[in-house]
Amino acid sequence: MTKAELVAKIASQTGSDRQTVLNVVEAFMAQVKTSLLEDENVYLRGFGSFIVKTRRKKLARNISKNTTVEIPEHKIPAFKPAQEFKAQMGEK
Repeated sequence: MTKAELVAKIASQTGSDRQTVLNVVEAFMAQVKTSLLEDENVYLRGFGSFIVKTRRKKLARNISKNTTVEIPEHKIPAFKPAQEFKAQMGEK
């Protein structure tokens, strides 16, 4: 599903116009992104959490040059679904 499709579905379900829904969806995404950049997790009860994970440094191989490269510790955004959501999807 694309952002445009999401906006269209929400607009039809709520009776709001598409531009208002688009502004809300974009504001939501901007706020989640800002929070993660500031190392703050976003928790949505019953849906899941947008979290910041820290990957440890590791050694990797550059096969074409036959060298070892050190990848430094870095942070990545991740989504962790809530238990209820996982149960609805058929997972344990």
